[in-house]
Amino acid sequence: MGLNGAKKPKRPARGGIVTALDVGSTKVCCVIARMGEPGSLRVIGVGHQIATGIRAGTIIDMEAAETSIGAAVHAAEQMAGETVHDVVVNLSMGHPRSHAFTATVPVSGQEVTEGDIRRAMAHARTLQAGPDQALIHTIPLGFTLDGSRGIRDPKGMSGHTLGAQLHVVTAAAGAIRTLHACIARCHLNIESIVVSPFASGLACLVEDEMEMGAACVDIGGGGTTISIFAEGNLVWTGFVPLGGRHVTNDIAHGLATPLVHAERLKVLYGSARVNPADEREMIEVPQIGEDERSGSGTASHPRSFLVSIIQARMEEIFEEVRSAIEQSGHSQLVGRRVVLTGGASQLPNTREMAAPILDKQVRIARPTRIAGLNEAHGGPAFSTVAGLLLHAVRNPTELMVTGQEAVASTGLLGRVGLWLRENL
Repeated sequence: MGLNGAKKPKRPARGGIVTALDVGSTKVCCVIARMGEPGSLRVIGVGHQIATGIRAGTIIDMEAAETSIGAAVHAAEQMAGETVHDVVVNLSMGHPRSHAFTATVPVSGQEVTEGDIRRAMAHARTLQAGPDQALIHTIPLGFTLDGSRGIRDPKGMSGHTLGAQLHVVTAAAGAIRTLHACIARCHLNIESIVVSPFASGLACLVEDEMEMGAACVDIGGGGTTISIFAEGNLVWTGFVPLGGRHVTNDIAHGLATPLVHAERLKVLYGSARVNPADEREMIEVPQIGEDERSGSGTASHPRSFLVSIIQARMEEIFEEVRSAIEQSGHSQLVGRRVVLTGGASQLPNTREMAAPILDKQVRIARPTRIAGLNEAHGGPAFSTVAGLLLHAVRNPTELMVTGQEAVASTGLLGRVGLWLRENL
């Protein structure tokens, strides 16, 4: 059964192959999976590349971004022994926004019919999210009947006023055009677009968390995405423009070391919280512009100095996440549960830092529902790409916006009608 009790249509025919493409600020990752039994996937090819031409989720150099995407896809094709043409791609750029919308229609005290539901949903066409906003997702959350909430399928019920509750996600159409053009230059077609926090949540939250209410916080390189799920649905998405790359930049500035060494120091010695032993451990830090081979080009610092730099930025990230959740209007749905994922969540003591700041129970998650992801490609840094695969298999009716369609859907015109045709 699909959303609101509707029957799921048959899975789209892709020759048994699904290809997910995660275009991030620090890496581009492509995963090719083969579909088995309904809802199951096995990874057969993985390729990832350092992202170039992309900053904070925005493409700033088309040629460089094209090179990164092409290299990641080619590596996955070589491993899988397949040539792919269609990809499911994530969207972090274009400032995705969540909108809550309720449409109501009279039903004159008679039994609710599919026609009544169509009329209620059609009212969503009046929603104007902005002159250059394109629709990414339209997610029905439920229905109301004469003020009674939480109805998943109102057909056959009697009442006077029917309402449809929708969660709509939009993004800047110009950013989507740019993404589509860049991927087209790699001779690929965008089969569908999924906002990054939606994908991460699908990969990392367990069914009970989605149903009872939880937030998934994905700390990526260029930013941190937030998704809130409740009653099995995505109800809100948010973005904090701070991530792992900002931590690395702080280390480079604070220790006067090149970025490549700052990243290495973060990985080898970094932690989200200082502990007393860090004062006694000294680390050698290569200095900018100095000759490392001479031995005079390094400086010694206590590890606590490095960790204090990391701690300050990580505290800021979690304070911003807390503020975003509080301002979302859905903080009560999160309850006591936050799930962390993303590359920067792997810093030691991140969970211990996040719990008191967010005032929640916190766990670190990695994608677990896809077979064939090895240790190197199955960590928190690969949650988004894993979620793209899961969305393709588990929610085919929501994969309704391609690159071209998203650009053409400005103002949300006609998208609800498509959902209705596929679900009712």
